[in-house]
This record gives sequence, C-alpha cells and structure tokens, in this order.
Amino acid sequence: MNAIGWNRVVRFGIVLAGLLVAAPSVADAHGGVSMEQDMCKLRIGPYAMHFTGYQPEATGTKEFCEDIPQLGDTIVALDAIDPQLREHPVEVRIIRDTGDEHDLEAITVLHMQPKVYPNGSVTIQHDFKKPGKFVGLVTISDANGKYVSRFPFSVARSWKVYTPYLMGLLVVLAGGALYWYSLNFSQRTSARRPGKA
Repeated sequence: MNAIGWNRVVRFGIVLAGLLVAAPSVADAHGGVSMEQDMCKLRIGPYAMHFTGYQPEATGTKEFCEDIPQLGDTIVALDAIDPQLREHPVEVRIIRDTGDEHDLEAITVLHMQPKVYPNGSVTIQHDFKKPGKFVGLVTISDANGKYVSRFPFSVARSWKVYTPYLMGLLVVLAGGALYWYSLNFSQRTSARRPGKA
C-alpha cells in the first residue's frame, strides 16, 4: 500500500476513534445526569424546584432529569428551591401528549391533588407500562394566582438509549469496510506492478 493509501486508512481510523470516544458521553447525556453535573431546575412562575428522577428496579440509584429512559416503576422528586414554596399548595398532573388538552381528565395518567408540602419535597411515583410522549403539569397557587409549568418528556422512546448498540454496529461495519478497502487497494496495486500478467 502506497503513502496515499495509508494516509486514507489513518484518517479513517482517526475519525472512527473520535466516534468511539464520543459515544459514551452521548449515551450518558440522556439519562445519567447527576445533581453535581447539572442542576435540573423546573421553573413555575417566580418559583423553582429541583427535578430528579429514578428508576430503582431498572437503574438503581442512577438519576436523570430529562426523558425517562425505560418503562417501569419511576420515582420523581420535586424539591423546593424557594422556601416560600413550603407554604403554597402544589398540584401535579401527568398527561399523555395528544396535542389536545381540552379534556384533561381523559388524557391524565396521574393526578396529585393540590397539597401543601411543609418539607418542600414532592414525591411522584408511577409505573409507566407503555412508551410514549407525556407532559408534566406542576401548578403552584399563591396570593397572586396560579402558575403552571409544562414539561414535555418521553418514556422509553429516545434513540439515545440505543446509542451503545449503534456504535458497536458502526465499529463492526467500519472495520469490515477498512479491511475490504485495504485488501482491494493492495490487489489493485499488485496488478499494476511491472512483470504481472
């Protein structure tokens, strides 16, 4: 293989190595965000809460604050950042994301009635049995009225869950392509040499 052929192979190898190095960080970005790395905040009018999710049966104590990675028993903790939240009723509702919210009751999968949480912590527990798109609604009532925070999320639908498998497939395909390219290039180079039939 001549210098040009080796340069191509080396460049291809560098790109492949870059993809392999990036793969774990892409996979972890979806569901493994810890409170030290990212303060997962939920804004409700002038107030803020920490949002932390767990799936004890599936991932143990691993935390997430974005989409829910898998089906099953899920616990979400909403912790008040503002001390005033301990004095106001908090209502939580999870609905299916149908694009039409005229009949909330028909699309509600979980509803926690308004309640004051003196310790500032609201624990939501639900067993998600089907994948899909959902919307969480957190409502705070105070002397000035009601504030509603909407946070859309999906359950067991993100392509990022499959990133490690896709990267493994990419490595196998890239390795096969590299082998085929070097073998084919070597045969073509040999055929062009003087003295060959």
